[in-house]
Amino acid sequence: MTTLQKPLGSGFTAYTTAIDVIRNIDLTGQLAIVTGGYAGLGLETARTLASAGARVIVPARDVNRARQIITEIGGGIEVRPMDLTDPVSIDTFAHGIVQSGMPLNILVNSAGIMALPELARDSRGNEMQFSTNHLGHFQLTLRLWPALLRAHGARVVSVSSLGHRLSDIVWDDVNFERRAYDGWSAYGQSKTANVLFAVELDRRGRDYGVRAFSLHPGGIVTGLAKHMSIEQLKNMGNLDANGNPVIAPERDMKSIPQGAATHVWCAVSPQLNGKGGVFCANSDITGVLEDDMLNTFNQPKELTLDAMPYAIDQVAAQRLWKLSEAMLNISFSK
Repeated sequence: MTTLQKPLGSGFTAYTTAIDVIRNIDLTGQLAIVTGGYAGLGLETARTLASAGARVIVPARDVNRARQIITEIGGGIEVRPMDLTDPVSIDTFAHGIVQSGMPLNILVNSAGIMALPELARDSRGNEMQFSTNHLGHFQLTLRLWPALLRAHGARVVSVSSLGHRLSDIVWDDVNFERRAYDGWSAYGQSKTANVLFAVELDRRGRDYGVRAFSLHPGGIVTGLAKHMSIEQLKNMGNLDANGNPVIAPERDMKSIPQGAATHVWCAVSPQLNGKGGVFCANSDITGVLEDDMLNTFNQPKELTLDAMPYAIDQVAAQRLWKLSEAMLNISFSK
């Protein structure tokens, strides 16, 4: 049965932290993989899951750098090599997990890039933000499918953002081959793909015990904003006059522990048992933006974390799945 895209009344708020969510939850004996788990929100997510007893594996392109960072925070997290834009690297990483015989309980697809100022492509010719944020995670999840099935109750969490409002999937030109490149439009398209992926993955996986979720973590200043200048971040209100991150959760401007709360909630909360395929924020399921809530620019008239209808459309989700398989020349086998 499809889960309704409407708030549960979880009891959590914008001020909730990852530690608040994980309290009283025991993950001993469970395996979690967190992409991007050595920086920013991914690191906070990995650390929080490990604190509850999970065995956490973090794939990283720069293994030495990732291990150094994790060692500095106390270790306890394993790092293995993987590059989300390299199909061979993804297959090698996933093969190691599958062949180990371990069940995979939690997969958090958190790694990402944002607003590349110039058009870049991966080795297959795909636009880099779509490749990194969506296609790499799509391939990784499909390759890890046998391990997810072994858990008999796994969750896959796709980290999207309100950036999905910047662009629907431009179906006839995903890779900017016939239209002018815009870094924010490319980012928005990739974030819409994250939400649609969770919708269709949940539909395909729920009868096998695999549930999927997508989320908006909040406005947090992390390394994701490395392509933006200090002045840009100040003008957007993310940094104060002294260059410090603005923390105002009531305005969706959060600390890293607050931002990672919804990652962890989607990954472990018993409130989501039997549910899936929904977009979440502030450690709850969001609503859906209706036409009368949008202005003439197709943006919300006031602050809301609700999802755009096109991002949770089931027909579009199936279409994206087929397109992704074609772009990667792989297919899903249950």
